[in-house]
Order: sequence, then structure tokens, then C-alpha cells
Amino acid sequence: MFVQLKTGYDTDAGPSWIASVRFSKSWSTIYFHGRTLARVTGTAHANFDSNFYDVESGERYWVSGPKRNKTDARYGRGKPTVEDDASAAYEAFLGGGSLPGRERG
Repeated sequence: MFVQLKTGYDTDAGPSWIASVRFSKSWSTIYFHGRTLARVTGTAHANFDSNFYDVESGERYWVSGPKRNKTDARYGRGKPTVEDDASAAYEAFLGGGSLPGRERG
């Protein structure tokens, strides 16, 4: 997944990663770098620039699938850090393969 920290940075200027994340069964929570990220819902954490927030710190994140053309950031051109545990799957995806867990669509 593409994960970018939004809090404290101008639009798409925050650090970003291509990383393996773990989703809850309902897909409403992501576990990433020891953080618990909850999906933005309703108006309590609504923000056009983020779709998840850290339940402990309140920091906001954008999380999405990576793009084959490497334009992962929504508006910027920053390059994400590709984490070691996601590197092989990411390279296979860039070469036309499926994302892990999305083999059937």
C-alpha cells in the first residue's frame, strides 16, 4: 500500500512509504509501523486530504493502492520509501502482477 503522512506538511509533501500493512476484517482499521490507523468517517475526522488517522496521536494519513506509473502521491511528485518487506511484491506489481490479496480482482 501507499501510505503518506499528511499532518504537519503541505499538500503531498509529507513522508511516504510503499509498505505492507495489515487490515482489520472490516477494512476500517490499518496497522502500520506499530500504529493503529482508523478510517475517516462522518465529520469527527473529516478532511479532504486524508482517509485514515492515527487513533493515538490524531495524525492524518492518505492510504491507497500503489500505481504502476509510480505517481502514488495524490497531488505531488514525491517518491515513497519502498520498505524491504514490500519490495518484491511492489516490483512484481510494477511488472504487471497483482497486489497481494488482490489476485482475483
